[in-house]
Amino acid sequence: MSVYLDYNATAPIRPEAAEAVRRALDLGGNPSSVHAAGRAARAAVEQARAQVAALVGAPPASVVFTSGGGETNDLAIRSAAAAGSRRLLISATEHSSVLATADDCGAAVELWPVRADGSADLDWLEDRLKGWDPADGRPFAALMLANNETGVLQPVPEAAALVRQADGWLHVDAIQGAGKVALDLRALGADTLGLSAHKLGGPQGAGALVFGPRAKLTALIRGGGQERFLRGGTENVLGIAGFGAAAQASLATLPQAGEQAAWRDAAEARLVREAGAVVMGAGAPRLANTLCIAAAGFASELQVMQLDLAGVMVSAGSACSSGKVKASHVLAAMGQGELASCAVRVSGGWNSTAEDWDGFAGAWLEARGRHLARRNQSAA
Repeated sequence: MSVYLDYNATAPIRPEAAEAVRRALDLGGNPSSVHAAGRAARAAVEQARAQVAALVGAPPASVVFTSGGGETNDLAIRSAAAAGSRRLLISATEHSSVLATADDCGAAVELWPVRADGSADLDWLEDRLKGWDPADGRPFAALMLANNETGVLQPVPEAAALVRQADGWLHVDAIQGAGKVALDLRALGADTLGLSAHKLGGPQGAGALVFGPRAKLTALIRGGGQERFLRGGTENVLGIAGFGAAAQASLATLPQAGEQAAWRDAAEARLVREAGAVVMGAGAPRLANTLCIAAAGFASELQVMQLDLAGVMVSAGSACSSGKVKASHVLAAMGQGELASCAVRVSGGWNSTAEDWDGFAGAWLEARGRHLARRNQSAA
């Protein structure tokens, strides 16, 4: 058995994206060159820009291509700090790229708490903005659209309304939600919004920051006039072309994305019923493709290894920790205590099947059974 259920780490590349990369390989030109080969490369980049913009309901001119989600979040946060935001409100369950950049950009950082179900505490945000000190500059808040570990969907439009009342800047890491739920930059109210190609079934190494009129971006990578002077360096034509194709395919298949929920829910119910497993974020709206489940005394790393030996590939929390398995800061922020070290994330996507989810559930129950048997034998 070989089951891949780690789409939140990287989705297998879509055929449309692979074909777009193959075609881009034949172009050969620099998109900044004015000759025929350069114009062809430029056309590929601009086509992809329009495709990515369409995915989030934004004008193409608002899309800046980057090397991926980490750089995208970095660009938004450091731009806000450069524009005068001296205190940042960062959701406690944000991706590590957001938390690390906020800590490093020279501004003060306050963690915006979440409730037990993983949803951001809007009452806290409202109170905090009412007491804002003008000496801290323009308010800045970061709230991801969908959590990469639990799949919890955050109340972004409601948060955006509060931030906008305070004339603030809201950054939304939409990397996990894009292609899985319908997105519209204006309806969300985000001032900046981050995307990454490889979460959609595009190639690794390409991302984008989409920005609205209230955001003031400052280039982090300087050089020529690429990306309208907002990101220097020759564009990654191959990655960008694949990104655009993946975005277009994701938008076309968006109505089917919710089908994962039935398969996920069946596996979830089986694990809860037969093993008393705990579902993280169960009380909040979640992405249809994501399940974060924990069992007391069954360490995350053991679950990942035993499932891998059974041919089932999942993650323990975020996959962005240099290959290390450690307690989840997301689950800790949700007040899960020791369960934060006993959870795995299961995530399907565009090529997953009901059999994949059923295979995972069976393998997990067998792995837990073996773990309990060894533990009982050791205690005897």
